[in-house]
Amino acid sequence: MQTIGVLGGMSWESTESYYRALNQGVKASLGGFHSAKIVMVSVDFAEIEALQRQGDWPAMGQLLAEQAQRVQAAGADLLLLATNTMHKVAPQIEEAIDIPLLHIADTTGERLVADGRRRVGLLGTRFTMEEAFYTERLTERFGIETVVPDEGQRQRVHDIIFDELCQGRIDAGSRTEYLNIIGALRRQGVEAVILGCTEIALLVSQVDTVMPLYDTTALHAGSAVARALEA
Repeated sequence: MQTIGVLGGMSWESTESYYRALNQGVKASLGGFHSAKIVMVSVDFAEIEALQRQGDWPAMGQLLAEQAQRVQAAGADLLLLATNTMHKVAPQIEEAIDIPLLHIADTTGERLVADGRRRVGLLGTRFTMEEAFYTERLTERFGIETVVPDEGQRQRVHDIIFDELCQGRIDAGSRTEYLNIIGALRRQGVEAVILGCTEIALLVSQVDTVMPLYDTTALHAGSAVARALEA
């Protein structure tokens, strides 16, 4: 079994979900007392969030690249960046390390293609929904068209992530808002919706809607477990 590296803390609430999913995945595959071999570096999200507000992506890339090197030095064989949004600086991280970075959009795109999904909705931070690093990767590598909510809905999705989910707050009213937004995407003809922020699955799950949901945290962790056990 290979050792899975995790660069987390963005937020720690979602990184906790990664730790659980990785260990559950290994135990489901191997049984007994087996658990995942993991090394983790967890950053202070306040530093990242401040740089996001400033729009200083080069500084964020440098910070995370340095922390990824720490993960590699601790003995990781592969790296998970435990956040969707910060994959905007994935190229800087990849340049700084020798181990493979499992890109969260790739693991999601692979599953969508396997399931025959070609037109999907995307929920996430404004950065993920509005900038090209995520949607273009899905289009160019997997031929998947992404549809995002309208501007007001995008802002509300973003605000709930930062003001509630990243603060450990789970609000039933916010769940209803998200489900209404998912319903609006469904009326636009999407075949499924990507939960493209690792915190969203803390609020909304498949039991809440008939619309097929793709939890990027679960897919990302599952891909890492498969990769680690193949070795």
